Amino acid sequence: MSKLCILHLVGSATDQFYCDLSRFYARSCLDAIADVSRYTFHIAYVTPDKQWRFPVSLDDSDIAAAKTRSLAEAVEYLSQQQIDIALPQMFCPSGMTNYRSLLDLLDIPYVGNTPGVMALTTDKAKAKAVVAAAGVAVPESELLRRGDTPSFTPPVVVKPTQADNSLGVTLVKHESDYGPALEAAFADSDEVLVERFIELGREVRCGIVVQQGELICLPLEEYRMDAESHPIRAYSSKLKEDEQGGLAFAGKDSTQTWLVGGDDPDVSRVWEAAKQSHLALGCRHYSLFDFRIDAQGKPWFLEAGLYCSFAPKSVISTMMNATGTEVSTFFEQMVNEVLSTRGG
Repeated sequence: MSKLCILHLVGSATDQFYCDLSRFYARSCLDAIADVSRYTFHIAYVTPDKQWRFPVSLDDSDIAAAKTRSLAEAVEYLSQQQIDIALPQMFCPSGMTNYRSLLDLLDIPYVGNTPGVMALTTDKAKAKAVVAAAGVAVPESELLRRGDTPSFTPPVVVKPTQADNSLGVTLVKHESDYGPALEAAFADSDEVLVERFIELGREVRCGIVVQQGELICLPLEEYRMDAESHPIRAYSSKLKEDEQGGLAFAGKDSTQTWLVGGDDPDVSRVWEAAKQSHLALGCRHYSLFDFRIDAQGKPWFLEAGLYCSFAPKSVISTMMNATGTEVSTFFEQMVNEVLSTRGG
């Protein structure tokens, strides 16, 4: 069996934070799935100046040593590499849409969802509207633009429509808190959602993987929440800075997150809502959804996060590991899913 040539598409053409985030996850992924008997890897690293590099690793020295190329030069280079499959690792809006479209134009198949699906789900308001139309419960909300005045009486959650990792998300408990919350949300997006606050309950994530056309729901990941001190998940509960000023995972120990057993009565309800969401949004290969479960056990869709870095500590990888599937095997399964849909 010949080796597969895998392209890791990393970085961000628009934002240094997303560039660092992408590199952070991609480095962990490269370490986890390295198998010289099965794969050869290429790395395409895009930076906020819209320049491309093709380093041999994501170490600082190798990135610095790599030749800087324009988009046109990068396209020419990629066309010559006989790449079998790409793994998009870009998390900014343009990376999840425009750069996946470039892979489509170059006829390079890739693991993950299409640009159209990514564009839909990176807009929280549009994603909510689609899943609500499919019968999934979503919190009542209103969409604001700059200058608009919110009409909802607190408590509400204010969030940018296009931002991830809980950037700009605030729980507003009093009318006087609206101003700073809206300012923070508008810093990350031109449109802002104001959502009715769903009292705890619980908050969970549900992952789905597609295997031979079947939707397989994974063990739920639950987050430690507290109605007083920790009523919503914030950026600080997801990522943090390490001692060197780089990014690191936060809240991944067993006191902050844990996997929920399949005999839990809330699991089947979340799984059903997740499957409905996956199909309504047109997902492929895998999907990941956040749900708030109220005190009566009803799951409420919060948002979709349709990316997987295949880093061992990323959410879907953790869920797969709980089923006995290591991240390298999970990656192999997704590669096979891509090849099977292309007849490869």
